[in-house]
Amino acid sequence: MRRREFITLLGGAAAWVSPARAQEPRRVIGVLAGFGFPSVWSVVAMPAFFQGLKDAGFVEGRNINIEIRQEADGHYDRLPSLAAELVGRDVAAIFAADLPSAVAAKAATKTIP
Repeated sequence: MRRREFITLLGGAAAWVSPARAQEPRRVIGVLAGFGFPSVWSVVAMPAFFQGLKDAGFVEGRNINIEIRQEADGHYDRLPSLAAELVGRDVAAIFAADLPSAVAAKAATKTIP
């Protein structure tokens, strides 16, 4: 193979791969909290959570999406349905912001960490 043909082939392969990488599906992380705004979660823990993701190379809207379910507002009986909603969204992981949320998430799935 000649050098010019090789360079053309290599350039064509790079041009073909770039759009394909842009189409990669983003991972979805679910966040489950038994309380609403304002709370310790929303004021202190949520910014730290997003900073930790960023430090690990994950940026919302770029390579991950975040699904937050915190509509329970202290009504912990709503958590099982919110956890089931996240499981139905096929999230890669569920972050439970409090113990009742962790219990609901664990009851909703045995396969999603």
